[in-house]
Amino acid sequence: MKVHHLNCGTMLPPASPRMVAHCLLIETGGDLVLVDTGFAVGEDRLARGFTRMVRPTLDPAEAALNRIRELGLDPGDVRHIVLTHLDPDHAGGLRDFPRARVHLHAAELAAAVHPVTAGERRRYLPAQWAHHPDWMTYDDAGEELFGLRARPLEGVDGLALVPLAGHTRGHSGVAVDTGAGWLLHAGDAYYFHGEIGTPPRCPLMLRAAQRAVAVDHAQRLANLARLRELPSRVEVFSAHDALELARHQS
Repeated sequence: MKVHHLNCGTMLPPASPRMVAHCLLIETGGDLVLVDTGFAVGEDRLARGFTRMVRPTLDPAEAALNRIRELGLDPGDVRHIVLTHLDPDHAGGLRDFPRARVHLHAAELAAAVHPVTAGERRRYLPAQWAHHPDWMTYDDAGEELFGLRARPLEGVDGLALVPLAGHTRGHSGVAVDTGAGWLLHAGDAYYFHGEIGTPPRCPLMLRAAQRAVAVDHAQRLANLARLRELPSRVEVFSAHDALELARHQS
């Protein structure tokens, strides 16, 4: 197994550090697995409120499709996509991989397809999955993995979905057994690397943004506390922290 750490979307939110869309491309024999997708090539469907809040650069070179080509690999070999959740900066690139099976938490797909609150109706962009992906959904049942509940993925060896609800209804992390150790892509369980430090710290604007967009802020904080307790053999990183991405690319 070979894991590539990719930035599939730079964002420049006001009064905050530069943010990235930290995605994983995993080579597993003949197939490729993508963890989150970032923004699509030529993304032009984002809501104005979202654009004002995160200020994405939407550089086509950063789209997962082109990042994969840059590595000398064939995007058509992406057979599986694993999503932490369906926010536009995580699922925008789905349409660039129409033949891939898409793995995610069942509660997340339900929230996006059948939103029950005004917040859910605003946050999701159904046009990003208008091609009717081959969804594969999971619930909270599973096995224990370093103190967290994990659900191994169907047809994808070495990967598991780890429910970490709070940011969204079905938000999840993605655990990857590289053979040399474990990675945990924590999605939007936190935005800033200092949040899993001791003592935890986070820039004011990012702290406020996380509270504002969370469907259950208390649950998000509880899951964040669990991430701080993980053993050192687990490498944890979030979807948006540029420093964490740089560490894994060096």
